[in-house]
Amino acid sequence: MVEEYDRRRRGNSSLLAAGSQTRRAARVRLSGGSSLTSLPPTWLTVVAWISIGTALIAGGVIGFDIFVRGHRQTHGVMNAVYPITALYLGPLALLLYWRWGRKDAGTHEMMAMGQVAHRGHGRPRWVTIAIEVFHCGSGCVLGDLIGEWTIYALALTVAGRALYAEYIGDYILAISFGIVFQYFAIAPMLGLGVREGLKRAAQADFIALTAFEIGLFGWMALMASVFFPAPHPLMVNSAAYWFLMQIGMIVGFVTSWPANVWLLNRGIKLAM
Repeated sequence: MVEEYDRRRRGNSSLLAAGSQTRRAARVRLSGGSSLTSLPPTWLTVVAWISIGTALIAGGVIGFDIFVRGHRQTHGVMNAVYPITALYLGPLALLLYWRWGRKDAGTHEMMAMGQVAHRGHGRPRWVTIAIEVFHCGSGCVLGDLIGEWTIYALALTVAGRALYAEYIGDYILAISFGIVFQYFAIAPMLGLGVREGLKRAAQADFIALTAFEIGLFGWMALMASVFFPAPHPLMVNSAAYWFLMQIGMIVGFVTSWPANVWLLNRGIKLAM
């Protein structure tokens, strides 16, 4: 009986080891088939945590100011846009919010009663464009965050590459969230129903959202092929990965800027 017990225990241990190896193999497929992953340099990890921590603090300060101290935005969707933007622009998003985006407590309710004029007038043109990029970029960032972690958790690949799966998943989610964000901005302004509002939102932001993702995807290609190529890929569960993604989102911000200028000048997109 003792020998039978030992055999069963060794068999169970083998099954657990095999399961662990299967899960590791699934993670490996995310890197395009390599069995090795890269440990980023210590300095990069330190910089990454500083950048991520600073961004989270900036987003937390904005969120606290909006939701706890009552400085709600005229357009409700912007209550989410500013904290999300801080996830990659960090203190810069906080500075722009505090200087140009912050509303007095109670302004939202007073606006609803027609007692306060819109405060967007008189601000520099570049601020208006930056806020529009914030708006479309926040949908992209939210989609990218969800897409990256989902693809990593499920070990999804396309043509043997996780990068291609990330492109598809991130883009679909980014466009979806971006259009929803635009709907909640444009539909109230124009008094549109759901169907017409979504149609107008897609017209207003599809080009800008795509431009943002083009910039980000180009940077992601550099991450996967130049900075940390196989057989030493940088994984999604590392701080360095998300620091580089922050940079990629800033690149997306830059590539989306001309698209937003064009959409505003053509009257396709309405300034908030």
